[in-house]
Amino acid sequence: MKTIWKVAIPFAVLIGGFGIKTAIEASGKEETSQAQVDTRPSVRVEALSPIDYTVTIESFGEVRPLESTTIAAQVAGEVVSWHANFVPGGVVKRGDLLFSIEDDAYVAAKLQAESELIEAKSQLIEEQARADVAAREARNMPKQQVSDLYLRKPQVLSAQARVKSAEARLRIAQRDLDNTQVKAPYDALVVTRDIGVGQYVNVGMDAARLHNIEAAEVVFPIAGFDGQFLPESLTGSAAQIVTRGKNSIARQGVIKRDLGVVDEATRMTNLVVRIDDPYGLESNEPALKYGSYVEVSFSGTTLDNVFKIKQDLVNNNRVWTLDDEQKMVQRTVNVVREEADTFLIDSGLSTGDRLVLTLPEYPQNGMEVVVIDEKQPQTAARTE
Repeated sequence: MKTIWKVAIPFAVLIGGFGIKTAIEASGKEETSQAQVDTRPSVRVEALSPIDYTVTIESFGEVRPLESTTIAAQVAGEVVSWHANFVPGGVVKRGDLLFSIEDDAYVAAKLQAESELIEAKSQLIEEQARADVAAREARNMPKQQVSDLYLRKPQVLSAQARVKSAEARLRIAQRDLDNTQVKAPYDALVVTRDIGVGQYVNVGMDAARLHNIEAAEVVFPIAGFDGQFLPESLTGSAAQIVTRGKNSIARQGVIKRDLGVVDEATRMTNLVVRIDDPYGLESNEPALKYGSYVEVSFSGTTLDNVFKIKQDLVNNNRVWTLDDEQKMVQRTVNVVREEADTFLIDSGLSTGDRLVLTLPEYPQNGMEVVVIDEKQPQTAARTE
């Protein structure tokens, strides 16, 4: 029995030592394996390339008529008829007869003026004939006996004056007769109508109010931060006019002028854009109604060699980039303009710089990272 224990004890010690050695080696391998795990944060980056970017300037304004006219009666009389479209909301064309005033008295006045003119002309012919006879007789008379009165010059001048007076009366009579037919001065939207058939109108009485629909205008302000991006020449620049809502309408316009003053309340300048045929009478364009609130946009100056970066990647004019050693570097940049959800940057970055798109939880200068996705710069288009 003692012999067995003498043999078993060394054997047990040997087995235990081997087990301990195996455990130590396994532990060492596990520690070595754990030491090889990459703990660097992973990021996505994008290689930057500058672009030439044309600024878009946006503002808002109300569509207004180019001109608005109050139609008034120029002669007195009874209204005998009016155009079927001569109602509020009706559209009439240039030259359409809006309403008629009873014209019997004015026809008679014209006939009377015509007869007076004929009579005045006949008197002139008679006086001119007498003057011709006197001139022939005066040839055989001493010059001191020949006077203007003898030659009937005053009588001829008086007859000529009567002719001119009769012509003036005829012209007035014709004008009054023409004014019994009141016509549209332009393609117009009827806003109000204040007369009806059988109504007696006096001279100067308001009959209706019309809005010109041959052209419309939108007056819109330019904010101070947009002023530096206005093109040198604005007149004639194309502009896009858009209504917002369920049924959006887009029309083209042209910038016509600057109002030339700075608004005292807002300290902004105001521009005017004109839209031809706003109600689409001469085209298939959708009607852009007066009073609509619209967005106006047009192209400003072009910024050369700028970088367009999402706003959420810029913090206090700083962005994170990656150097050649895969280490993060913070750059200070200059934001020249904000558009939508992007910033336009003109300094602080260079072509080929790698912009970090996904930041680690606690980014630091010199932090080494792993790039998991790198977008290449888009160089096909240089202008946006």
